[in-house]
Amino acid sequence: MIALLLATSAAAGTYLLFTAVVLGWHDIRLPAVSASSSRRARRRDWLIQAGLADVPMRELVAVMGALAVVGALGAYAIFGGLLPALATALFAASFPIASYRARRANRRAAAMDAWPRLLEELRIMTSALGRSIPQALFEVGRRAPVDMQPAFAAAQREWLLSTDFPRTLAVLKAGLADPTADAACETLLVAHEVGGTDLDRRLEALIDDRIQDSQGRKDAAAKQAGARFARFFVLIVPAGMALAGMSVGTGRQAYQTPTGQLLVVVAIGLVVVCWVWAGRIMMLPEEERVFDV
Repeated sequence: MIALLLATSAAAGTYLLFTAVVLGWHDIRLPAVSASSSRRARRRDWLIQAGLADVPMRELVAVMGALAVVGALGAYAIFGGLLPALATALFAASFPIASYRARRANRRAAAMDAWPRLLEELRIMTSALGRSIPQALFEVGRRAPVDMQPAFAAAQREWLLSTDFPRTLAVLKAGLADPTADAACETLLVAHEVGGTDLDRRLEALIDDRIQDSQGRKDAAAKQAGARFARFFVLIVPAGMALAGMSVGTGRQAYQTPTGQLLVVVAIGLVVVCWVWAGRIMMLPEEERVFDV
């Protein structure tokens, strides 16, 4: 009994010493993934999906600053006050973020349309044409959309340098930051390391799933087309009414009164809230990455 207790104590001490010295742990429990690291991962994926991974932050800040100045000057010319100019400047500074969101959505839509074709070519090359999995993957990558080709090129360079297929797929997944890419890479990795004859069947099932998901999202977007068009009137109508108000009654002088300034700021805030709220309720759920580690 004493020997068992001593052995258990020695094992626990070895565990604590090893995890403290080698891994930097300071607790018996496994370290949990912090919320900050999860947010950093989502932010990194967002930038990659929008094609902004290599864009310096100072360029984004410069563009936002320039638009803020333009918005402030335009608002001051109409309303003749600092508060409306400041509120409009803040709203105008958010335009690059909205533009990048639209760019990200377009890139993801193009990738969603391309994946069924890419997977079908990959299935044919690995089954009918007898290509090896890495060779077929890189050949398919050369015919991928332009936005996806750099990730395939980086993965091919990794393969040529290391011939380590798991590392190659890790580079590809990091460069694409796409749930379909994650699933396809994991399928190819299992087939490459374990072997078997069911790769064709698995790829075919993945193709069917991607086609159904793509068609469902397109149908939902088509049904929202009218509402998305109407959403722009949230910006156009108030701006038109503000311009028309300059020629009615006292016009611009009414905007310069304290009450007018306050009402203008409230109106700008309501426009922003309505614009954001309309975008939120029409947002389609995004597919989460599950094999990104």
